[in-house]
Amino acid sequence: MKNCHQAHVHPLPGRTRVAALSSVILLAATLAACGDREKESRPGQALASVNGEEITVLQLNEEIQRAGVPAARHQEASKQLLQALIDRQLLASAAAQEKLDRDPKVVQAIERARALIVAQAYMQKRLANIARPTAAEVEEYFNKHPEFFSKRKQLQMDQLVLAARDLTPETRAAADGAKSLEEVAVWLDAHKVKYGRAQVTRSTSDLNPQLSKKLLGMPKNQLFSVREGERAMLLTVAEVRDAPVPLEVAAPQIEKFLMTNKNKELAAAEVERLRQHAKIEYLNKELAAGPKAAPASMAAPGVPAAAPPATESPATESPAIESSAAAGPDHAAVDRGVAGLK
Repeated sequence: MKNCHQAHVHPLPGRTRVAALSSVILLAATLAACGDREKESRPGQALASVNGEEITVLQLNEEIQRAGVPAARHQEASKQLLQALIDRQLLASAAAQEKLDRDPKVVQAIERARALIVAQAYMQKRLANIARPTAAEVEEYFNKHPEFFSKRKQLQMDQLVLAARDLTPETRAAADGAKSLEEVAVWLDAHKVKYGRAQVTRSTSDLNPQLSKKLLGMPKNQLFSVREGERAMLLTVAEVRDAPVPLEVAAPQIEKFLMTNKNKELAAAEVERLRQHAKIEYLNKELAAGPKAAPASMAAPGVPAAAPPATESPATESPAIESSAAAGPDHAAVDRGVAGLK
């Protein structure tokens, strides 16, 4: 119940009337202040108004949360994010005036976003109470994959980076006949082929297992080539050294990896359950899915991706590739280099 009460005022003569009038004015001021306090304390209070449209604390808090702003920077970030909300409101209002919100493509995009958000919320609710992997499960995974942990190896590779167009048959022939990467560099210099030098370090925990086995079995300084888009790399394994990771260090990453896999499995099972209880009719028979086919993007909406399929293991260091040059080969490029191993 509010603590502000309305008064009944009766006509009074002379000074009594003046005193009463003063009381009414004071009471009115008190009521106004009470109303202001009530307005200030209500949830979602307005922080700004843009052409009559309010921007509230709730909206700003949502932006702060989505941006992942640390508590120490909330005050600073609030000013910037509020300006961004104002700009967004101005653009949205301008679009509405031009009736762009009724454009079929815009309407379709809004419906798609809404469906994704609702689907994610449903799946997050279903997966909210999944038990975390036990210490025994983490240790079991650790013991089953010594190549990622207890017997992990680190490979240091030297490379020459050149334009893919310069990896001609003549260049390949020169590389085949060379005894070292330095000999290839001398040949490239003699033929005025531009290239760059770099070193990359990779481990058996972040390489494709088949590629790891191949590289570890290669003689030292044996050349192999990788072609990726508009660039090519000539590489040699310069050094292989032991780089074991103990269980106490690997445990958090293993737990995260196992949790992600568990989420994916349960999410896929939930989608399959919904499919079994739904009546799905393909009006275009040519687009009908096979008996076991299910869109990968719908298998686990809102669930984080698992570890890269090439390794099927949690990363034990970040970044997985340490390079002294920005032109270093990415994971996919090196993995595809299996075909280029000599």
